Amino acid sequence: MTDPLFKSLIESFDSYIKRDSDIKLIEKAYILARDKHEGQMRKSGEPYITHPIAVAKILADLKGGPATLIAALLHDTVEDTSLTLKQVETIFGSDIAQLVDGVTKIGKLSFNTQASQADNHQKMLLAMAKDIRVVLIKIADRLHNVRTLDSMSPEKQYKTATETLEIYAPLAHRLGIFRIKAELEDRSLRYTDPPMYYRVSNMIQAKRTERESSIEHVITNITELFTISDLHDFEIKGRIKNIFSIYKKMVRDNRAFEDIYDLLAVRIIVDRIETCYQALGIIHANFTPIPRRFKDYIAVPKPNMYQSLHTTVLSDDGTLFEVQIRTSEMDQIAEYGIAAHWAYKENKAYSKEKEQFEIAQKLKWYGELMKMSEDSDETDGSAEEFVGTIKGDILDANVYVFTPKGEVIELPKGATPIDFAYRIHTDIGNKMVGALVNNRIVTLD
Repeated sequence: MTDPLFKSLIESFDSYIKRDSDIKLIEKAYILARDKHEGQMRKSGEPYITHPIAVAKILADLKGGPATLIAALLHDTVEDTSLTLKQVETIFGSDIAQLVDGVTKIGKLSFNTQASQADNHQKMLLAMAKDIRVVLIKIADRLHNVRTLDSMSPEKQYKTATETLEIYAPLAHRLGIFRIKAELEDRSLRYTDPPMYYRVSNMIQAKRTERESSIEHVITNITELFTISDLHDFEIKGRIKNIFSIYKKMVRDNRAFEDIYDLLAVRIIVDRIETCYQALGIIHANFTPIPRRFKDYIAVPKPNMYQSLHTTVLSDDGTLFEVQIRTSEMDQIAEYGIAAHWAYKENKAYSKEKEQFEIAQKLKWYGELMKMSEDSDETDGSAEEFVGTIKGDILDANVYVFTPKGEVIELPKGATPIDFAYRIHTDIGNKMVGALVNNRIVTLD
């Protein structure tokens, strides 16, 4: 096909989808979506088909499979055109029809009022538990909508941006898709708090050349140190923290721009876990580490699978830097989260159920979400209770407690020794009379 739009889509997935039958099916979905959206325009004045193409490209960047890309191309057809879900199922099968149906249902949710919030969150979380691809398509859909917010009215811009910060960015964070999360946050902040967005942006730009020079200087230093220490097979990248992260620290923690330690960061990517700790030793031996700024997310990964060593050091020119050290696999997961595991591999046998099970194994909270969503089908509990439990037990900030044998128990923030005891076993909870934390007697509250 010579259609430039479709050719641009092929270029986004041709590195990993090569089977002719899959490409023909994607082309069939493209032609159907293009014909059904014929005459429809976006607020920007572009033909509507540019939107599903953009969503499919975002998912191709995450290595989405043919079914996911087809569902992305068709995701607005059932709601906005004469195409029915039954027709989608007849042409493309039940798997793609279910994906389109799931995205359509989430698209109809309105997050305007507090009363409807819990019910709508529940529907989104249940859709996520049944098939993670539905929510990934919806996150990609929202990302393109946020990229094109300029053509909307100020009221629509504010509403969409607020909803994105409250719902979609946290979802992307929970799934570990940092690259998309950061873009959703930065683009949304521009519409929810324009003065602060431009203030932070201008502060970053003010000394950009100076900061980039500092990053280059540190990268050169570290490269020389690693070479002297006979450490090979490494890559070093530099970055400046994203706008929303800086904004959050300034507003939430009431910190001055100059007091943000991890404004500048270098990321060191090595071949093995042992080399991560070797690299850390070299960094700490040659730079001044800042006290209480070291975190080992390799030994204790974050709930969204993120793994890395973090430390903040002072360079020889007096600049503070955060240093992140990880393997290339950890770096993939840090950028793409669950999508790094979910990436389509042409010769691998595909099973939706197997995929969901694998994700549940990788993300402990996701497995709990699946179990709770199954239980919710059998009970009459309200949407508020369901969402409250999920937010309290799974999605809010957690604490990690080590048992004397070194097992890590994950508990919601604010948990007490009693909660810890019951998490181990009901009998221990029933019989406990006291608690020791770090060999000190503590009260049970």
